[in-house]
Amino acid sequence: MLLAIPALRILERASPGDPLVLAAQPRIGRLLEILGVVHRSVDFETLGLDALFEREPDDGPRGWPARCADDLRRATRVIAWIGSREPGFVERLTALVPGSIVAPSIGAGRAVWEHLVDTVDAIATAGDPAIRAPAEVPAAFADEARRELIRHGWNESDRLLLVHPGAGGRGKRWPAAGFAAVLERVAALPRLAVVVHQGPADEDAVAALPERLTARAMRLREPPLPLLAGVLSHVAGYLGNDSGISHLAAAVGAPSIVLFGAERLIWRPWAKRVEPLVVSPATADGSDAARVAAALLALLR
Repeated sequence: MLLAIPALRILERASPGDPLVLAAQPRIGRLLEILGVVHRSVDFETLGLDALFEREPDDGPRGWPARCADDLRRATRVIAWIGSREPGFVERLTALVPGSIVAPSIGAGRAVWEHLVDTVDAIATAGDPAIRAPAEVPAAFADEARRELIRHGWNESDRLLLVHPGAGGRGKRWPAAGFAAVLERVAALPRLAVVVHQGPADEDAVAALPERLTARAMRLREPPLPLLAGVLSHVAGYLGNDSGISHLAAAVGAPSIVLFGAERLIWRPWAKRVEPLVVSPATADGSDAARVAAALLALLR
């Protein structure tokens, strides 16, 4: 969903008088509301989409259309990045909301965010800098994050480096030894405070970092996404794996180094202040660590 922000901005431009409603997982939808990307969000599971996927739908007066939520039935336009391989779904959705677009969520050989833009924009405005501007974190969340960082020991004058060593899938995690080698290199920089972020699936990844490094760092354990967005609005730099947290950092404008396996590079962020680097997720190769450290040092300097 964070990769869809440029496409969502284009949709809002195309119909400036209409509310832009996002159907997604609640915490992601709420985050994009807070960041001002959409006007409103709804829980994806409440739309009644199962009625559109049925092999033999009930076409009676209380059949499949009546089982779809009001948000779906009253929409003037629907973009669905699901269901493109199900002819019945496509047929019923376009019957319910004429002009609906049903497209796959990724396109072959194209960055995912660019593919999503292409699905909603026939004249391809991906080059327009406005659709790639950082999302603005509301002042209330930035202030709350500042207080949280102070509570963890930040003095408000040191620059902040946020490190996210985890990822949803183990195959996307760069080894802890690689992160350790990079952090050893940047530790010599003056007036730099390190924050280690630990999400719900990241305990093992954080625990694998050497204690001599984590003992000196602040640790954020599973902060709510709006608070994390606020924290990221304060950082001078970010380092992380191919993960949703890295996409959030990029989306709010944090200068970022994001690590990808070569086959995953199509998932690179859309933001301009991001350097995607290809590394080997399986091994902490010395040359990878040297490249990452050099890129991070250049960013922080």
